[in-house]
Amino acid sequence: MEIVRSLDQMKQTARVAQNAGRLIGFVPTMGALHEGHLSLVRAAKQLCSPVIVSIFVNPAQFGPGEDLEKYPRNLERDCAMLESLGADCVFAPEAAEIYPCGFGTWVHVSGLSEKWEGRVRPGHFQGVCTVVLKLFEIVRPRFAFFGRKDAQQARILQQMVRDLNLDAEIVVCPVVREPDGLALSSRNAYLNPAERRAATALYRSLDAARNKIAAGERLSAQLLDAVNSVIRAEPLAKLDYAALVDANSFEPVDFLQGDCLLLLAARFGSTRLIDNLLIEQQGPQFAIRL
Repeated sequence: MEIVRSLDQMKQTARVAQNAGRLIGFVPTMGALHEGHLSLVRAAKQLCSPVIVSIFVNPAQFGPGEDLEKYPRNLERDCAMLESLGADCVFAPEAAEIYPCGFGTWVHVSGLSEKWEGRVRPGHFQGVCTVVLKLFEIVRPRFAFFGRKDAQQARILQQMVRDLNLDAEIVVCPVVREPDGLALSSRNAYLNPAERRAATALYRSLDAARNKIAAGERLSAQLLDAVNSVIRAEPLAKLDYAALVDANSFEPVDFLQGDCLLLLAARFGSTRLIDNLLIEQQGPQFAIRL
């Protein structure tokens, strides 16, 4: 497995693969890899060769007071995990290469970026879109793999790809969970034991909504009541928002129709976690994906 630190070298490596007609798969990460990231690499390997993984803690997507400095970093460990899976290349640039002195160009997807996570974290999605576009230009992937846990991010990147006529296709992969249901996240490492136990309220609240849908409930208010009752019962949980939204526009909906997402964000101590439930309409029925 090749480890590339230089932007120019990464461009050269990617162009050689592209000119040879190879199908480049790309998994952008900020490191601190877990099984969720590794599932994306496995999905990429099924479809693509070579598979390139970036490890870059992107300062542009962290707001004031967020955890940029304490975000976990262990490049050696991450590379060992990726090599064991058969990844072909790791791109691990320095911030000064991605954002050189005098950098002043930003990518903003209007509308979608101002909602939910964008409202809580102003500028976050601008930072995400800017770095992903830059990485796409460097790596030139045919397919790029993202997890559905960050559903709003994935939708915004799909919009960016469409609007800018990019060649990369966004592949959104399922949420990967711990045995007790907690969605895998690098930030789970910040939880103390009590907070870690409490954080299962996210999954339990979404599961309560899933059970209501399976029983025939279609009204947003009733589904959100089920979510809120579970979160309220957990003393260490502080709800940021819970919302049933259209999966394309991310606008709130009053009842299930078409494809929807039940979005959830909450804090456990100083750690903020997100999760979601995907509800896909299939004729008169709904397929529910946690």
